[in-house]
Order: sequence, then C-alpha cells, then structure tokens
Amino acid sequence: MASLAFVTAAEIDGLLSFPALIDVLDAAFRRNIVTPVRHHHAIARPDAEATLLLMPAWTAEGTDDDVLGTKLVTVFPGNAARGLDSVTGLYVLNSAATGAPLAVMDGRALTLWRTACASALAARYLARPDASRLAVIGAGGMAPYLARAHASVRPIRSIAIWNRTLARAQALAAELRAEGFDAHAEPDRARALQEADIITSATLSSDPLVEGRFLRPGQHVDLVGGFTPAMREADDEAIRRSRVYVDTRAGAGKEAGDIVVPLKTGVLTPEAILGDLFELAAGTAPLRMSDDDITLFKSVGTAIEDLAAAELVWKALKRG
Repeated sequence: MASLAFVTAAEIDGLLSFPALIDVLDAAFRRNIVTPVRHHHAIARPDAEATLLLMPAWTAEGTDDDVLGTKLVTVFPGNAARGLDSVTGLYVLNSAATGAPLAVMDGRALTLWRTACASALAARYLARPDASRLAVIGAGGMAPYLARAHASVRPIRSIAIWNRTLARAQALAAELRAEGFDAHAEPDRARALQEADIITSATLSSDPLVEGRFLRPGQHVDLVGGFTPAMREADDEAIRRSRVYVDTRAGAGKEAGDIVVPLKTGVLTPEAILGDLFELAAGTAPLRMSDDDITLFKSVGTAIEDLAAAELVWKALKRG
C-alpha cells in the first residue's frame, strides 16, 4: 500500500485557489455523490456547549478514481476566550474503489476553504454583477476566507468589518489591507449593513445581527455561522424581505435557526425557499427578478463540499 499522505493547513492553502474550488463545487452539485445524514453530537462544557460532527460522503461514478471521505470536526465556542480556534478537525480521504486510505488532511483549513467557496458560488448566481461593497459581520477565522472568496466572483472595491470586539475587526482589516484590499473596521453595525452590496455573516450568535430594518434593495445576504436551530444571524424581517435560498434543503431545514424558526412560526413557508445549490447549479432555481431584489443565502455546510475540496487537493498532490 502506498504511504499515507498527511496534508497540512499550509499545504492546503498552497494547493487551492478560490476560482478553481468554486468551479469544482459548482460541478460537484451536479455529480453522483452520496451523502449520508451527518452525525451531530452535542458535548456539554462548563463554558459553552460544544459540538462533534462526523460527515461522510463518496463519489459513486463507478470508476477506480471514486473517492470516499469523512470529516471529523469539533466546534468549541469557548475556545475564543482561550485564544484558540473554535473549529478544528481532520479529513480522512479513502479510495471508494478499494477502501484504501489515501490522505489525512487538516479539517479546519478544508472547512474554511469549502465554506467560503460555497458562499461565493451562491453569490455568483444571486448577487448583482456590479456588487462592489462587502460587509463582513464577525472577525473570526472564517471571515478573511469569505472576504477573499466573494472578491473572486464580484468586483469588490471596499470591505467593512464589524465585530463585537472592535480590536479584532481592526486586526482583520489590517490583514486584508496587507493583501491589497481596501478594508476598514466599522464600529457601527447598522452602517456596515446599510452601505453594503453583499453582506456576509459568520458568527455563532443566537441573537440576530443582520436586521431586516437595515437592509436596502439590491443587496445579497450570506449567512454562514449558525448551524443549530438555536443560532440566528438574521431576524424575521430580513427573511420576510428576501428571496431565500439554502445550500441544501434537508440540512438548512433541520439545522439552521435562520430557516428552522421562521418555518415553524410561519414567517417563511417551504415554498418560499426558492432554491438550493443543487438547483442553482442545475439552472432550475429562479434567480433575482430585478436589481432591487434582496437575496439571502443560508449555508450550514454539506459533506459534498468537503469531499470535492479534498479530492481537488488530492489531485493537486498527485500532480506534484
């Protein structure tokens, strides 16, 4: 058996690009990929409830190149107070033809890349082509990847960053400026929301930060952080005012508080969810009707995205 490859976060960063992964994800939602229901386990902790996720998937195209992968990821919100990453994990890639292990990859890096690129894929279908102002809500590890990904599909000229702790927003703005972006920390959340063409939010908040009263016609809203029914990043008014899309109907309808709660209260109906990434990639979902429409995309993540990203990394490794 060939030696097992261990792929670090730095190697993943060097092997992936946003345009390439966005295109691969677009194709992945049209491929024959099996995704069993992911395991979602709550872990009681004194500071904040943590989560263990196990996410398997495999290609079923009947070739020797079929791959099988499983992500083991932990989300420990209390880590922020310790100066540690909230999201960590590993990704194990196997051959789906023989079952042989191929590689173990840094699961956090893979998650950051695929999540940001899934949001950018949705924005490529839903955001106005002339969208040039980005608001980033939250300044955690996901935030810079979202900024870079959105800037790869739309002509982003300015980036405003709001975070509960202003110093973290300032640090992220400095990081992005060093990469050539016109980025600044915005202490006024309402202003950040009102002045943006695209709003991307990646927080673990249970209190909505993207309030519908601050939205304006033509915007695209990207909700990334919440992944349990108790988490809300957007309020009911934001849902009411928007044309709503999700990454997967099954996942968002079960796990995302931004979708689950409005469905339960009648603010949102199942029929008002206009499409998911399968339908967007297939060209069967209705898009924005006019430049004044507000579009809203809610992502909870799917193992399809992890597998597609891991396969892209593995192919790049094989090419040397």
